[in-house]
Amino acid sequence: MNTISAAESADTTASATPETPDTPQAHAAAPAASGATAAAPAMSARALLKQLQQEFPAFRDCLPLAIGIDKQLLARMPGLDRKTMRAALGIHTGSMRYLRAMEKAKVRFDLDGTPGAEVTDTHRQHAKEQLQQRFKKEAERKKAERDAAAAEEAARQRQEKLQALASKFSRQ
Repeated sequence: MNTISAAESADTTASATPETPDTPQAHAAAPAASGATAAAPAMSARALLKQLQQEFPAFRDCLPLAIGIDKQLLARMPGLDRKTMRAALGIHTGSMRYLRAMEKAKVRFDLDGTPGAEVTDTHRQHAKEQLQQRFKKEAERKKAERDAAAAEEAARQRQEKLQALASKFSRQ
């Protein structure tokens, strides 16, 4: 039977996006939090993640999270907006630091940092593949930048040569 927790589904969907402040998840999470109760003020996914990192060792130390960590979070923080929580989990589990931890991990941890279930080879492999995809995208982006800079330099040199030729033959 294939059971996937919210943390794992967030891992698979969000890990392909780079960890930057301008991710669509961060912007989309703020309006989603508007349905929160008066006890819990509306907060962005990044603000929630920062709070989780302050309160829970598993987030602070970037430990591999237990399957079903979303249920543990909801039990400890009843007023928590589910969409904001899922976005925060996606940002956390998609981070380079978390993926590197998952790639080498043997055990998962609950919110307090207590060891729990084993990390499967499939999950380690998934983290490794996500990291490889990120590194490949970054290498392609840098190559495209270098190629564009080289083309720009070649065009500049070509223009200088044309101007030099034009000035040489215009004097006669």
